[in-house]
Amino acid sequence: MILAVLPLLAGLWAGLLRLGWQLPPLSLRLPAQHGPLMISGFLGTLISLERAVALSQNQNGRRLYYLSPLLAGFGAVTLFFALPSAVPRGLSMLGALGLTLIFVVVCRLRPTADHVVMGIGALLWLVGNGLWLTGISIAQVVPWWAGFLVLTIAGERLDLSRVLLLRQTARLSFFLMTGLFLVGLLVSLATLDAGLRLAGVALVALGLWLLRFDIARRTVHQKGLTRFIAACLLPGYIWLIIGGLFWLYFGGQYVAGPIYDGMLHTIFLGFVFSMIFGHAPVIIPALLGIQTPYSSIFYAHLLLLHLSLFLRIAGDLIVSMPIRRWGSLLNETAIGLFLLTTGLVIWRSRKRELPNAKAVGLPGPSVH
Repeated sequence: MILAVLPLLAGLWAGLLRLGWQLPPLSLRLPAQHGPLMISGFLGTLISLERAVALSQNQNGRRLYYLSPLLAGFGAVTLFFALPSAVPRGLSMLGALGLTLIFVVVCRLRPTADHVVMGIGALLWLVGNGLWLTGISIAQVVPWWAGFLVLTIAGERLDLSRVLLLRQTARLSFFLMTGLFLVGLLVSLATLDAGLRLAGVALVALGLWLLRFDIARRTVHQKGLTRFIAACLLPGYIWLIIGGLFWLYFGGQYVAGPIYDGMLHTIFLGFVFSMIFGHAPVIIPALLGIQTPYSSIFYAHLLLLHLSLFLRIAGDLIVSMPIRRWGSLLNETAIGLFLLTTGLVIWRSRKRELPNAKAVGLPGPSVH
């Protein structure tokens, strides 16, 4: 977890530096590593760790699977230092290879469609890191990284949609959209513009599919944590659609600047971080064995994320640097608030548990 959190903090700092906020640089290499730190470093390590924990528990505590998040995390940390680029990129590629092999094992144990989709997502991360290692333009690498995250999340939601007993045509349409997205990525290697536009069509369709068929449409009418998760997911799908429209309309015309900023952050912030906010109270207990009670205060960082992202995208579209900068600062404030409130909720919960445990003569909660 430390190897996931360090790249997150460094990536957030790098993002502010890239948008012109006057902060100590920490490392001259840091601003250029914002994307790799956030995607391969933080998200790649976190997703690999989650899968490694689940599979290790299923395999009687085998720890071999932890090599994947370990390598991905070390790959991100080495970005802080003046090492040959092959070192962090190679380690990140090995981490992605580890996650791909984890899904090979998972698919052999339980060969379901959702696991296959998530396994393809891991393969996209591996391909993206392989392209990154070869020194190809980062603009051609990022779509593969986006595919890794989109298919990982979409595969998880497909798994949960089984309770709705979807018709065969609905499931078939999901796979057709996934296939179209993969075709777009392949085309992008030869023609970035055409590939991004094709992938954009698939992202729009996938976002609409999730809005229509995800169980969140029903659970948003419930209470507590269940409702909060749905409240995170549904706006996230809307941002995925907006991101797909950006890809479809602008294609490969921009590989830097405000429009490119909007093309990326609608997906990586609006879609991906909405999912993280919603699933954190479930993921943290699974990873660390620490209960994360639901609190209505969680809506604060969720609301701030979406409002600040709307501000940032508006700044991108009208090419207003001050609006972009303040939107990005508030984006990162939302993520910081998420970390702070989650930590405080856990701390207060454990503080209440300890006196109760002592009162009945039981040991207090252990720290792993």
